[in-house]
Amino acid sequence: MTRTEKNILKIGVTGGIGSGKTAVCDIFMRLGVPVLHSDEIAKELSHSNQVIRKKLMSLLGTEAYSSDGTLNRQFVASKIFSNKELQRKVEAVIHPQVEKERERRIKELIQQGHRCLIIEAALIYEAGLDKKLDAVVVVHAEETTRVARVRKRDAVTEESVRARIDAQLDVKKKLEKADYVIQNNGTLEELESNVRFLYTVFSLLI
Repeated sequence: MTRTEKNILKIGVTGGIGSGKTAVCDIFMRLGVPVLHSDEIAKELSHSNQVIRKKLMSLLGTEAYSSDGTLNRQFVASKIFSNKELQRKVEAVIHPQVEKERERRIKELIQQGHRCLIIEAALIYEAGLDKKLDAVVVVHAEETTRVARVRKRDAVTEESVRARIDAQLDVKKKLEKADYVIQNNGTLEELESNVRFLYTVFSLLI
């Protein structure tokens, strides 16, 4: 019997930059829960989807794509970082296509018999995706910890990291909206323990 979308538990995972969303999702994956990374889907579509390609080049110019045909993410980021209106236009091009592809993959997972899945996205609340999910997990860490993690990961300045943090939705608002919160200021072992607890909770809801 083919499952319907009502038979699968859709859990969102979000959090500010450097909070540890990827680490949380990696643990869920090891526990057998499939994860759809919205940013990875967006990257794939920005290269392969001709609708996105044409609209982004119309909005941002031919420099939006490198000579090898891949999206020039650094150029795009520099164009939209301080231009909220342009950022909204770019998101309006990409988000509907990402949502369409995400829904296609969800249907595949249902057909494969999965009863729970994770959707990881930085902009769950900003994009209104929370309304389509059964619950949202917000991964949280102190700002100093987040800055240190991103600086180590991306080899960037503290100022640039804090600018990226300031550009995101206020973490307090995310915490207020969250169904579950994972504090990620400690060790990986502590994080895994917290994720396993949530996995047990979700297993009871299936």
